[in-house]
Parts: sequence; C-alpha cells; structure tokens
Amino acid sequence: MQEFLNFFETMPIWMKAGWVFLVLGFFWILEGHYSLFQLRYKKWKHAKVNLILLLFVMIINAVFGIATAGIFTWLNTSQFGLLHFFEAPIWVELILAILILDLIAQYGVHYFLHQIPAFWRLHIVHHSDKNVDATTGTRHHPIDFIIRETFALIAVVITGMPIAFYLFYRILSVLFTYWTHANISLPMALDKTLSYLIVTPNMHKFHHHFELPWTDTNYGNMFSIWDRLFGTFVYDDPKKIQYGVDLADHTDDESIAIQLGIPFNKNVKSKNRQ
Repeated sequence: MQEFLNFFETMPIWMKAGWVFLVLGFFWILEGHYSLFQLRYKKWKHAKVNLILLLFVMIINAVFGIATAGIFTWLNTSQFGLLHFFEAPIWVELILAILILDLIAQYGVHYFLHQIPAFWRLHIVHHSDKNVDATTGTRHHPIDFIIRETFALIAVVITGMPIAFYLFYRILSVLFTYWTHANISLPMALDKTLSYLIVTPNMHKFHHHFELPWTDTNYGNMFSIWDRLFGTFVYDDPKKIQYGVDLADHTDDESIAIQLGIPFNKNVKSKNRQ
C-alpha cells in the first residue's frame, strides 16, 4: 500500500497534467457516442472558454503547490492533525482523509459558494454554461478556484495527512470532476443505484438545472453521502433539466471576457432564494 501511495508522491508534473487531459479527452470522446442530451452546439467553440479557464486553474495549482509543500513540511515536523491522534492501518487513514477532503474541500466549499452572495457571484461562471459537457468541469472563475484550493489546504491541516494521501485524492477528484460533468448516458437504474454512494452523471446534472431549487442541491463531487446526510440530495427525471442559470442567461457563455467579468457585472443580479 505504501509503495502504491509513494507513486503519487513522486509523480512528475507532466504526468499529473497528462492525467487531466487524458481523463478529459476520454469523457469528451465518450460523450460523443453515448450522449445524455443531444446538445445543439459547436463542440470546439464551446470548449474554448472552458479550456482557457482550465489554463488559469493549472497556473493557480502551480502557485498553490508551493504553499502546499510548505504546509506538508510543517505537518511532518509538528505532527499536527487528527490522523496523529490514533493508530490505524494506512488504508483506514487514507479512506478517512479522502472522506474529510471530500466533505470540506468539495461539498463544504461548494455549499458556501452557493450560500454566500459574494462567493455565488464568482460561482455563477460555472453555472452559466448552457451546454454542460466534460469541459464544464474545468469552468471555474480563477477566484472561485482559489477559494476551493484554500478549503483543500484547511482540510489538509485539520487531518495532518501525508502528502501522498492528498495527491491521490487530487487524482481521484479529476476523474470524478469529468465523469460527473460529461454528457454521458448511463442506464437509469445503474445511475440511480450508484448514486446511493457516489456522485453520478445524472445526479450532478440536476445541480446544473437553470433555476432553484435544483441549483442548490447535489453539491458533492465524489460521495453522495454528504448530500443525503445534509438534505441536499435530489433525483428526478433528467428530461426536466435545462442547463444554464436564469440570472445570467442573457450573457454570452462562450465569451471569456464576459465570463471573467460576471462577478462584477451589475446586470447579473443575485438570486432570490425560495
């Protein structure tokens, strides 16, 4: 098990970047053959904005990598964090670390991105995509992504996890991000069954419905247990889904300048909660 984790700790940067593009490319191709919806759009034109935002994300990742390295050095010497309070097999510690990361750095931050008005204005960029496909997983305003990375580091400090755990989690997170956003069709029974434990493509698509209350549901990234536990889970007929967000449907979702400016655009109103 330790050798398996050591692989992620020593994984070169080019391989990490390659994993992102490999997984994205796989689901982007797959959705062309097993589509959930027949989206009427120009696939490459649509991808342009999302891939530019991915470039911002990768730059932010590189910067946060420096801060992350410092934090893990401190954790290693201080023995700070929950995982240092008890002895358990490494696989138990790994599962616990991933659960806490998923709760704080995915579900928790996602909930706050919807509930805090200033955060929501940043997060509108992600929801403004009127044609959700695999590339939508990369669609985050740079400041939105900085907030996400900050929550991830908070989870790291709380647990005191080794860096190998964190890097393994990042690899899994990439897989789930593109899997849940991909415009792929699974048999309804299979998708619904899987959604009892993990986030599935159908389950996450309800979150991308253009209006409340579905917009404020299904916050999870890997595990659906948090949505079920905290009462934010929904599952219905996917045919009812309409992509986008009603507050920004008047904006051009394929213009990078407009999307970067949405949080500061006075013509994009804050949502009224039901």
